[in-house]
Amino acid sequence: MKRLLIIEDDQALAAILSRRMARHGFECQQSYDASDALLTARHFQPSHILLDMKLAKDNGLNLIVPLRNLLPQTMMVLLTGYASIATAVEAMRLGANNYLAKPVDTHTLLTALEAGDNQSSLNEDNQEDTLDDLPLSPKRLEWEHIQQVLNANQGNVSETARQLGMHRRTLQRKLLKKPVFS
Repeated sequence: MKRLLIIEDDQALAAILSRRMARHGFECQQSYDASDALLTARHFQPSHILLDMKLAKDNGLNLIVPLRNLLPQTMMVLLTGYASIATAVEAMRLGANNYLAKPVDTHTLLTALEAGDNQSSLNEDNQEDTLDDLPLSPKRLEWEHIQQVLNANQGNVSETARQLGMHRRTLQRKLLKKPVFS
């Protein structure tokens, strides 16, 4: 049986994802923070991991390397409500196998979880082709730049706002909005 560890600080969402994946043959465990996730991963030995990028006090990106060191063969998918090219690249560089933006439907989630290494690299090649063909809108470019500077400042909104030359509240309002893809 496939074993799935869901690392998500929103307990209601974690329960929904767990029920959804159990219907598709996964034995599921849930963790709600970084320290519990590492302990659960060590004991549960999952074949698959769903990892939320924004945990209550932690950044899911910081868990990728320790989880990958602990479970090198595990299929790891990063879920986020704050998708950006910068964080997708960083997640893949750190060792995630896939990166999905919330909300995500069951079919997409299953496809990402069940993709093998070869399928993963094919999807990356196709995604690069698609991204090269489509010019980014000014709003999308702004979002990507904000995410890149925010990531460089390890999520520190005040320092990011200073570097971007904008008021902290303005930056917070921009971060609350979903990214624009067109």
